[in-house]
Amino acid sequence: MSDEKVVSLGAKKKSLTEEKHQQEDNNTSQDLVYCSFCGRPNTQVIKMVKGPGVNICSECAMIAVQYLILQDRMPSAEAQHILDAFWGKVR
Repeated sequence: MSDEKVVSLGAKKKSLTEEKHQQEDNNTSQDLVYCSFCGRPNTQVIKMVKGPGVNICSECAMIAVQYLILQDRMPSAEAQHILDAFWGKVR
């Protein structure tokens, strides 16, 4: 798993050279990325997923997942296992 704090989705694949240059640029200038849902910057959250025109932090993503799973009032055993594993690590 990547140690990057901001993960981009929907971006085209880059060559290894382009990726290395981007990593060097990221190390020199840490741009702030804000969650489109809660407004917190990437410096205040565990991870940030950056999409085309929208960003979501890991906390908002988990709230959304919990809502979608619990909306049916009975999460599957697999879904409950994932939630338990995530919340066990965060605490």
